[in-house]
Amino acid sequence: TNQWFLPAVRGDIPPGCAAHGFVCDGTRILVFGGMVEYGRYSNDLYELQASRWLWKKVKPQAPSNGSPPCPRLGHSFSLYGNKCYLFGGLANESEDSNNNVPRYLNDFYELELQHGSGVVGWSIPVTKGILPSPRESHTAIVYCRKDVGSPKMYIFGGMCGCRLNDLWELDIETMTWSRPETKGTVPLPRSLHTANVIGNKMYVFGGWVPQSAGGEISAPDGEWKCTGSFSYLNLDTTEWIGLISDCQEDKSNLLPGPRAGHCAVAVGTRLYIWSGRDGYRKAWNNQVCCKDLWYLDTERPLAPSQVQLIRATTNSFQLKWDEVPTVEGYLLQLHADPPVPAVAGIPGTAVPETSVLSSQGSGSSLHQNPQSLPSVPYPEMKMDHPSQTNSLIPNNVQVSLSSNSKVEGREKVAAPENKVTQETLKNHSDATGLKESNAPSLSPVCTSSAQTSANVGELHDLDKQTVNPDASVSSTVASSQTMVTQQAVKTESSSTNGAVVKDETSLTTFNSKSEAAETARVTPSTRVNTGQTNDSHSSRAPQRPAPVKARDRRWYDVGIFKNNSAVVSQFYLLPEEMLNTNSKKEGADVPDYRLLKKQDLFPGTVYRFRVAAINGCGVGPFSKISEFKTCIPGFPGAPSTVKITKSVDCIHLSWEPPASPSGNILEYSAYLAIRSTQLQENPSQLVFMRIYCGLKTSCIVTAAQLSNAHVDYSSRPAIVFRISAKNERGYGPATQVRWLQGKVTVTHS
Repeated sequence: TNQWFLPAVRGDIPPGCAAHGFVCDGTRILVFGGMVEYGRYSNDLYELQASRWLWKKVKPQAPSNGSPPCPRLGHSFSLYGNKCYLFGGLANESEDSNNNVPRYLNDFYELELQHGSGVVGWSIPVTKGILPSPRESHTAIVYCRKDVGSPKMYIFGGMCGCRLNDLWELDIETMTWSRPETKGTVPLPRSLHTANVIGNKMYVFGGWVPQSAGGEISAPDGEWKCTGSFSYLNLDTTEWIGLISDCQEDKSNLLPGPRAGHCAVAVGTRLYIWSGRDGYRKAWNNQVCCKDLWYLDTERPLAPSQVQLIRATTNSFQLKWDEVPTVEGYLLQLHADPPVPAVAGIPGTAVPETSVLSSQGSGSSLHQNPQSLPSVPYPEMKMDHPSQTNSLIPNNVQVSLSSNSKVEGREKVAAPENKVTQETLKNHSDATGLKESNAPSLSPVCTSSAQTSANVGELHDLDKQTVNPDASVSSTVASSQTMVTQQAVKTESSSTNGAVVKDETSLTTFNSKSEAAETARVTPSTRVNTGQTNDSHSSRAPQRPAPVKARDRRWYDVGIFKNNSAVVSQFYLLPEEMLNTNSKKEGADVPDYRLLKKQDLFPGTVYRFRVAAINGCGVGPFSKISEFKTCIPGFPGAPSTVKITKSVDCIHLSWEPPASPSGNILEYSAYLAIRSTQLQENPSQLVFMRIYCGLKTSCIVTAAQLSNAHVDYSSRPAIVFRISAKNERGYGPATQVRWLQGKVTVTHS
C-alpha cells in the first residue's frame, strides 16, 4: 500500500533504542542491545511476533565457555539458518552512563534460535585465523553460493577511532577468518553505512567518509562527511564496482542524498533505503534527519506464472496471474487465431479512450514510453518523479478483484474442460516509472496514501466454505469452448503443461509452452457438436496444431496493468512497420497506446496470452503461453457460489445456478479429479470422473469417492472439482474449484 502505519503492539515492549542489532526471521523480529534512555548501553534481547504484534523479552542461556555478551551498541547481528551471529560493537567501560569510556569490541557470539519462537542460548564459537580488529558501526552480511561452497559472513568497514574500509570473511562451517583479496576500486573508509545482499552482490550505500578528496584514512580528529556513494561487491569474484561516486553531482535530486545511520532492506531484487542523517553540518544539533524512502531495482523482474482464466464470455476474458514481488506493472499480450490483420499506418485521429490513473499522492505511475539507459560497466542510476508522469491504462483493460473458489468433487467420464476457474486475486501495488535498462534503477517512494488491497480466501479443510464470484464480472459466460489452466502451473519443462480437456461438446487443449520452445504453430479452433446427449461423453484425441509461417506469429498488446488481474475485451492493433520489428522481446519499446486502434475480441475464437513484469530496469521475460477460447452464444454460464460442508464420512457440495442460463437448465454435472496411470505419466493432465448428474444444485461426495481423488500439488495441495450446467444447446463452461488440503500424504496404489 506504500502507507506507513503504527501497529498496536503489546507484551514486553522494549524501550526506545539506537544502534541496536536487528534481524527478521519469517514473521518474527529479534532486537539485541543498543543505546537506550539516558545513554545507557543494553544487552537485552527482545522478540516481536509480527503476526500478532506481541513483544516478549527473552533470556538466552549463557555460554558454557564464557560470559554472555556485554551491553553494547553499533554491533552487527546477522541471521543464517537458525542462528544469529553477533560481532563487535562499542561498550562503555565506565559504570556511569554519563561518563563514557569507550571500548571497541571484536568478540564473536552465536545465538541459537528455537523454531517459530524463543531462543536456546549463546555460545562462543572457537574460530581459526586472525580476528578482525575491534570496531563498531560496521556491516556484516551472510552469503552462500548456490552451486558450491559453504556460507560465509562478510564484515566491511566500521569505526575504531578512525573509519575503516577493510573486508573480512568468516567461513561459517569451518569457523575460519580470512581477508579476501579484492579487485576494483575499494569504497572509501566508512561507518554507519548499510550493506545488503541481492543475488551474488553486496550493495554498500552511504555512511561517514573522509572529508579529504584523496580518501586517505584520516587521523581520529580528521574531518568527516556523509556520503551518497554507492558500490557493490561481487561476492563470487570479490570485485568492487562503483555505481554512484562520492563526487557525483545530483542537481536535479534524482538520487538519494548523502546520509549516515540510515537503514536499508532487500525485498526480492529491490533495495529500499530509508531515512538517516545528512551530516553536512558538524554540529550534531544542526544535522537534518532525512524522511525519504528510495528503492533500487537491481535487475529486470522474473517471468510471471502463466496467465490463468477466471471467467470467459463471448467477447471477454477475466484473467489473473501470480504476483511478481516488487514490480511496477505487467505487460499483457495476446496472439489471435487466425492472425489479426495489421493496420496500415498509425491513425492520427483514431485515439482510443483512455483512463488516466494519476498518482494522487501514491507515488505510483507508469510511463507509456520507457526511457533507455546506456549499458556501461559503471551503470548510471536512474529515478523517476512520479508526480511528473501520467499513467495511461487503456479503458478496455479493466483491473478487477475476484473471489476465490477452491473446492473439489463416479462413472468414469471426462469432465468438461470448458470451465471457469475461480482463483485468488490480490491487488498489486501501483506501478511506478517504466524504464528500459540493464542498469539498476533508483526511484523515490511516496508513502502518503494507501492503495486498496484484497486477499480472497481459498477453500481450506474446514467444516463449511463458501465462494462468491465477483459480481463485477460479466455474467454472460456461455459456451462449451473455454480453456483454462488447472491452476497456477509452475514447471521447468517446456513441454505441454496443461490438461487435455474432454467433454461431450468440445475438445480443447491448454498449451503451456516456454517462450524459447514455442514454434510457429497454431492450434485450430475446436468443433462443437451440440447434438450429443449428456450420456455420450467422448474421449477424442486433440487435433495436432497446424504449422504456420513465423511471420504470422504476431503478438498484440492488451495493455499495461498495475495489478495481477484484468478483464480483457479488446487489444491494440499495431501498424505494419511496427509488427515487422516488434516481437516484444526483453527491452522492446512500449508504444503510445493513444495512437493505436483497438480490436474487440470475437466469439468462439482461440487467443493465446503471455505476460511480462515491469520494474525500473525494464520489461522482464514473458511467461509461458496460455491458450483460451471465447464462448459461443446460447450456452449456459458457469455455476456460482460453491459451498462445501464437511462431515465425518462425506462432504456436501452445493452451488447456485448460472447467472446467465441462456435458456432452461436441464441438468448439472459434478466431476472429481481422480488418480490414474495417465496422471503418473503426465501429472499436468488431470483425469475426471463424473460423480453427479441431475437437476439438484447439490450432491454428496462419499468417502469412497474421495479415497480415489487425486491431490494436485502444482500449487498448494488440493482436491479438484468441476461443476457445469446444461441447457437445450449443451453444457456450458464448468466452475473449477480447488479444495485445499494442507499437508497431505498420498499413497498411489
